[in-house]
Amino acid sequence: MNAIPKRSDSERSGQIQSVARAISVLNALAADEDGMTLTQIAHTVTLPPSTVHRLLTTLQQERYVRFDTERGAWQIGVQCFAVGNAFLRTRDLVAITRPYMRRLMEESGETVNLAVRDHDEMVYLAQVECREMMRAFAKPGARVPIAGSAVGKTLLARLRTDDVSKLLTRIGSEHKTRRTIDALPRMEQELARVREVEYAIDNEEHSVGLRCVASAVFGHHSEPLAAISISGPTARITDERIDKLGKIVCSVAREATAALGGIWPQTNA
Repeated sequence: MNAIPKRSDSERSGQIQSVARAISVLNALAADEDGMTLTQIAHTVTLPPSTVHRLLTTLQQERYVRFDTERGAWQIGVQCFAVGNAFLRTRDLVAITRPYMRRLMEESGETVNLAVRDHDEMVYLAQVECREMMRAFAKPGARVPIAGSAVGKTLLARLRTDDVSKLLTRIGSEHKTRRTIDALPRMEQELARVREVEYAIDNEEHSVGLRCVASAVFGHHSEPLAAISISGPTARITDERIDKLGKIVCSVAREATAALGGIWPQTNA
């Protein structure tokens, strides 16, 4: 295997500068509905026209900008809409699922979370706290490992074994607790169980004394968009309650999926 050559600090600095300049060009175009000429953009972002032209050409190749030949003006491209629409989907995801999260909190008596995947981690987008004195707390923006959390395992259950294996290799063998699953055979068994019962369990794998039960929320093509979970201390989320809570979470996740226009997978395979 050939080693990937390391970039010098000056090369990395140049790349970061190019990104910053490209963003400034996009911001300038976004602020002008009629589009801008090359000269106008260069003046706005205070860069040489030749530099701006190189940035525009690169952005055009990726469809972030487009050139109106009739007017001789550059405009925001369709890919910017696609990126912005991804943010809107996230915003709508929170707004649409929040009523279901509140009801789930009332039914379970425990704190409810909404999380999405970000590479090898899960990020919490929203939380509805329960009324108990002792409760789980994860503010929006907090992160948990995808393989060591119930919200993460609900999404891992929909990946191919090869992808799960690569993910576990990237993460390494660092344990959060003695219960954390980091071996592929054990994880395969765990994910098979998740597909069968349609909910996942974090049995003190991320934090000692804390249990979570989660189910996935799916999109238009039955792809997992997010996960809804119930979190609480092991003193309240006992072995006897887990199956009942799992069914409640799964039922609410199904309703949230329908509300988002998603399709629940037809099989557990």
